[in-house]
Amino acid sequence: MSERFLITGALGCIGAWATRQLLTEGVPVVAFDLGASRHRLELVLSEEQLADVTFLHGDITDPAALDRALDEHGITHVIHLAALLVPLAKADPPRGALVNVVGTVNVFEAVKRRAGIRGLAYASSAAVYDAADGARVAEDADGHPVTYYGVHKQANEGMARVAWLDDGVASVGLRPYVVYGPGRDTGLTAGPTLAMQAAAGGETYRIPFGGRMQLQYAADAAAAFVEASRTATEGAILRNLGGPCVHVREVVAAIEEVVPEAAGTISWDDERSLPFPEEFEARAPVSTPLERGVRETIKLFRRTGA
Repeated sequence: MSERFLITGALGCIGAWATRQLLTEGVPVVAFDLGASRHRLELVLSEEQLADVTFLHGDITDPAALDRALDEHGITHVIHLAALLVPLAKADPPRGALVNVVGTVNVFEAVKRRAGIRGLAYASSAAVYDAADGARVAEDADGHPVTYYGVHKQANEGMARVAWLDDGVASVGLRPYVVYGPGRDTGLTAGPTLAMQAAAGGETYRIPFGGRMQLQYAADAAAAFVEASRTATEGAILRNLGGPCVHVREVVAAIEEVVPEAAGTISWDDERSLPFPEEFEARAPVSTPLERGVRETIKLFRRTGA
């Protein structure tokens, strides 16, 4: 049976990598995004692949725009990634809530009205938890977010549960943590990728935090969202992405292994840790080893001159 995916927030990092995977499979992609810059897609797609993407300039706070996108393009699966990340949600709380919460409700409502949509995956976040929730948390643990963004994502998880109970809208929500790889250039946890980019370009960089955390290669995270959208047939499922749990110094060591001349040029702030648990249990953790993900990231940065 043929597929056609709508990806909200397709111009972001995970959106770009999900687009790449689907196009490689020969699946049509409609990229729905309020932004205009295609630099992340240009980084990970070939010119031929980029030409195959259908771009729609749209806002998830506009229900009519979502309706048109789904109907006019015969969408069968939705991956909902559009959001204002931690810094932007903090800078403008009303706008953050409008995009992150009301926008997500709009996506669910649009899917509810269309029997032809076979799967919905959406991005929650590790930010639904606080570091005080424990160093390692289970997928079903209660979270106590300490950012507006985390509160928004927690609200979306509850809304998804009600959408299933009241209206039978099935979904899978995934909680990314420190996603890294080409295209990961904004947000609270972009530091490891920016350090890789700096090393590839012969520049210095200071990662603005230290401590331990789980890293998830962008291609793995994207693959998890594609799979989630294809398997979202019943219930309101929530999953962590898992992945290698490492200290920032191990990230820097992996960078220096690939770029020996970068030794001593990448540092980190050991006085500041991320406000989240170190590790998240996952039934199906992403699997790319850190060393391989770092090598592939730096290789692409060097090839593209990014």
